[in-house]
Amino acid sequence: MEDFQFDNGKGSFSVSYRKALSHNMPVNHFHSTYEIFYLMSGKRTFFIKDRTMIIEEGDVVIISPNILHRTTNTEMPKHERLIVNIHESQMASVNDAYRDIFQPLFEHAYLIIKCPLQDKLAIESVAQSIMQEMQEKKPGFEMFAQTLVLQLLIICCRHVKQNAIEPLDTPSPMYERILEVVRYMNTHYMQDLPLHLLAEKFYVSPYYLSRFFKEATGFTFVEYLNSVRIKEAKKLLEQTSLKVSLIARKVGFGSVTHFGRVFKLVTGHAPLYYRKDK
Repeated sequence: MEDFQFDNGKGSFSVSYRKALSHNMPVNHFHSTYEIFYLMSGKRTFFIKDRTMIIEEGDVVIISPNILHRTTNTEMPKHERLIVNIHESQMASVNDAYRDIFQPLFEHAYLIIKCPLQDKLAIESVAQSIMQEMQEKKPGFEMFAQTLVLQLLIICCRHVKQNAIEPLDTPSPMYERILEVVRYMNTHYMQDLPLHLLAEKFYVSPYYLSRFFKEATGFTFVEYLNSVRIKEAKKLLEQTSLKVSLIARKVGFGSVTHFGRVFKLVTGHAPLYYRKDK
């Protein structure tokens, strides 16, 4: 099957299939939608929120809205994956009881689904049907694909409800040290956080921190800090009526001009795009 990308243009549903021989991920690393990443073949290292973990063939990763994430490994580039982004409103439109049905989605920042063979076969079958719909584009294909995605989510949520979530191996102790820095940045992003001060705080050299931060998270140090700040700013824009200049200061930017430039770089939109009354 050839690679394809579909977006409904409303920000509520998109599907992407890719059989890759090289590393690739879009610039925007957090979304207003739930993201379902199904690894059909290969092996990937994922950074999500404040953890780095290994994802294997047949695994499904479900990431909640506005959670920073990225695949990090360029040394194992060959893989095949299906990514679906779906907004909560699409779940609500089918059944009023959707929050009970999809309960695990609302209790975790992300889910890693490692299923037994029977569930894996069911997931593979649904995934193939989604891809077929998106390729053939018969009348009603988008709605048909959405119902298939909901079936996929139900299979995954049933698995989580019936099985304890297994702890995942972190690649190395070096990653744990870097992820301590990440957790600190996640809670102190509004402060001035130059790399050399964090290196000093965590007893590592600036060179070590800079080099291994990228390896562990997929982000450069500055790129990650900006992404965390912009994620929080986006939330404030959507949920409050605070002025943009105040939001810029609250999330750690000294200049509203710099904030606007970084915001557009990270999200693809100007800040006011996310105002509910725009």
